[in-house]
Amino acid sequence: MANTMRWRYGDTNPVTLPVADGVAVEIGDLIYLNSGVGAPASAMPDEGSPTLNQQTFQDSFVGVAMQASPSDEETTIRIATSGVFEFDCDSVTWELGSPASTQIDGSGVQLYDQRVVSAPSLSAAIGRCAKQASVASTRVLIEVVSSVMRGGPQDRE
Repeated sequence: MANTMRWRYGDTNPVTLPVADGVAVEIGDLIYLNSGVGAPASAMPDEGSPTLNQQTFQDSFVGVAMQASPSDEETTIRIATSGVFEFDCDSVTWELGSPASTQIDGSGVQLYDQRVVSAPSLSAAIGRCAKQASVASTRVLIEVVSSVMRGGPQDRE
């Protein structure tokens, strides 16, 4: 996916984090903490089930990339730990406050870097719907909350 500035409004409370050599990050990617460096959602290894993949990502969710990093150099990027961002999603309706998680591909293994879906549980959520969509829409406003920096949704069942 191309660099897409997804931020729409709200304080971003940015942090900076290095990105490892060999890992490409694009503006708008959902970023998690992986051994002290930032990585896009798609770089996370399979945990065995779609729900476990989403929960594991949520546990180490840092935020949304505000800068890009090419794969051929080791750089430090700025990451928003909060704010309202517009993400792509499947054509569905959204209720205000509904928890959102990273979307997973059809195989149930690969997380998408810049797509969200209704979270199966609060323990998989990276944020909540910030604007109700009563008519099915392929974009949604999500107020993200970093689990690493801000203690985002953490409920465990």
